[in-house]
Amino acid sequence: MLKKLILIAAAATALAGCAGMSRGSGAADEQAVAAAAERLRVAMIDPTPAALNALVADDLSYGHSGGKVDTKTSFIADLMDRKSDFVTIAITDQTIKLVDNVAIVRHTLTADTNDSGKPGKVSIKILGVWQKQGGDWKLLARQAVRPPQ
Repeated sequence: MLKKLILIAAAATALAGCAGMSRGSGAADEQAVAAAAERLRVAMIDPTPAALNALVADDLSYGHSGGKVDTKTSFIADLMDRKSDFVTIAITDQTIKLVDNVAIVRHTLTADTNDSGKPGKVSIKILGVWQKQGGDWKLLARQAVRPPQ
């Protein structure tokens, strides 16, 4: 009986240790998602195919506040062709929630733009869904909405 109690106590201790490791890796994953989101912000200002390909999932669904939906190919092409041209991007009020290998990222994006050579300003709310693929966090889905006036 004593051996069984010792085994149960050892198993409970091991499980508690594993739970602690999960919380620790959650914090590391949250930091990794925040870093990936920041790299995407920078890559949208100064785009290169290599940087964007490294951050965006092949199955990307990228919804704009005006209703247009991009794929990975069209999203990258519009940035490279300057049809979508961000001069500055500021991110505020960012939150990150981890659910298994998915991160739900919300923030406010304020930017100066020069889309197709036409200067403008934008302030939108963003919902980003990031997925851990291999060891990297990739943007799988994004939806922008205009905040209420």
